[in-house]
Amino acid sequence: MDEILDGLTQIDCDILIIGGGTAGPMAALKAKRKNPNANVVLLDKAHVKRSGAISMGMDGLNNTVIPGFATPEQYTKEITIANDGICDQAAVYRYAQECYGIIQELDSFGIRFQKDQNGEYDVKKVHHIGTYVLPMPNGDTVKKALYRQLRKARINVINRYMATRLLTGEGRIAGAICVNTRSAEFLVVRAKAVIMGLGAAGRLGLPTSGYLYGTYENPTNSGEGYSMAYHAGAGLANLECYQINPLIKDYNGPACAYVAGPMGGFTSNAQGERFIECDYWSGQMMQEFYDELQSGKGPVFLKLNHLAEETVSEIERVLHIVERPTRGHFHSGRGTDYRKQMIEMHISEIGFCSGHSASGVFVDEHARTTIPGLYAAGDMANVPHNYMLGAFTHGAFAGEDAADFIGEVDFASFDQGEVEAERARVLAPTKRDDGIPPNQIEYKTRRLVNDYLQPPKVTAKMELAQKRFAETREAMETQMYVRDAHELMRSLEAASILDCADMAAAASIYRTESRWGLYHNRVEYERDDENWFCHTILTKGADGAPAHEKRDVAPYMVEIAEDEKDAYYKQRVGKSVAAE
Repeated sequence: MDEILDGLTQIDCDILIIGGGTAGPMAALKAKRKNPNANVVLLDKAHVKRSGAISMGMDGLNNTVIPGFATPEQYTKEITIANDGICDQAAVYRYAQECYGIIQELDSFGIRFQKDQNGEYDVKKVHHIGTYVLPMPNGDTVKKALYRQLRKARINVINRYMATRLLTGEGRIAGAICVNTRSAEFLVVRAKAVIMGLGAAGRLGLPTSGYLYGTYENPTNSGEGYSMAYHAGAGLANLECYQINPLIKDYNGPACAYVAGPMGGFTSNAQGERFIECDYWSGQMMQEFYDELQSGKGPVFLKLNHLAEETVSEIERVLHIVERPTRGHFHSGRGTDYRKQMIEMHISEIGFCSGHSASGVFVDEHARTTIPGLYAAGDMANVPHNYMLGAFTHGAFAGEDAADFIGEVDFASFDQGEVEAERARVLAPTKRDDGIPPNQIEYKTRRLVNDYLQPPKVTAKMELAQKRFAETREAMETQMYVRDAHELMRSLEAASILDCADMAAAASIYRTESRWGLYHNRVEYERDDENWFCHTILTKGADGAPAHEKRDVAPYMVEIAEDEKDAYYKQRVGKSVAAE
């Protein structure tokens, strides 16, 4: 297949951006515009033209703050409440102030957003409190439009190189070590600033289907951003706040009550009764979903069969073309017709993702991490409930701030021995004549995640997980075997997944309370605001194992009234009424 070659090259650039999905390209564009003389390099393990979670498009913006529909203050309050109060509001508020400008910029790229008969943005209400959802009629073009802008700006793109470790020196970022996913040749990139936009840890838990790539999140996002940040010494926040979402049973995608809700669809139990007031994703909503699923009224369904033909046809037009175009084929094969049957739903596997929860690399309102010169944006940064527009907007913040940062520093020196040590680690599986293939290491890790870490969380199970993960790591480091460069990439992904599993267990054990509804439902403990109204920050300790500390939630910029704080705990319909 892809022959493993021996090679090592070093290049220099001002700003290295790792990840060509959503946040990365916007960071590259903004950095280049702010400093046209900067040497900006955008690197991706696949091809930037079709990489990332938006590779097939997106059906809408979930979190727009558009004048006339919402204010930054309203949005900041909403997200703070939805995230159980654990929110540094500065990053959320800055996003809310500036995301409208990003919408207009995306519009200028040729990405169209739905408008009403008066020519105004046709914003829909899905959130529990405010109105923020903006459909995208041609959302399937979003990545192609973004790629055209990269070509127009003459951004230096390096495809098919996977970053494996970050380099640091002199107390700041120094660059990254990368390996070619087709030839296994190494590339050392020396950089004054590095921006990470590597997406969620989408392959952490195992889908109920058992397919490694049948995940809710984009399966190419295997958590290497979290892993690289950890090994570089950056702080990661609230990793116990898992991402768990409602999805179509046996299909790797959301049921999209989010899309269907404004048109009259809703989540129901088996009796056709609505049991939650709104379908906005939050830990509290997922707890209600889980409780109903486990009750005598389960399973849970998306109900559309009460809607008019023209409404159902419009829902199909949106859901079967954009983002996951296999959805219609799945329903056809199963014999499901939205007009006749309800669509069975289930609960996704767990993952790390700030886009739908809050677990990620700790950043401030400028997208700066705890390591000078290192930035993170999008689903892997810890700004809560970020979604696609958040990735674009915080990617813009990172690019602009990095353009300023590089004017104040030169290249940091780093230990060349780190490069040789990393080459030895990466290539170790290629030196064996036989052993365990990467897919088996990955499958075992993710099966253990499901067995021991899936909420509701139990301490004894999580402690067992740590033992089993240690055994799996021993097997990975001494017996994993690869035959070609493609399998080598899969082996590196398996290692990142195992790192994320270790961090998920350690973070969940550290926070001895329950919070975020189902996301961190720890059965032995109740919510404890006195001791745990804080961020938990995980770093790599001196012994190489996860270390922890608490970090105070920054003082709120937008105050939350006492009677507003539990708004997301009041979503259950008091008395379910069957739909007519």
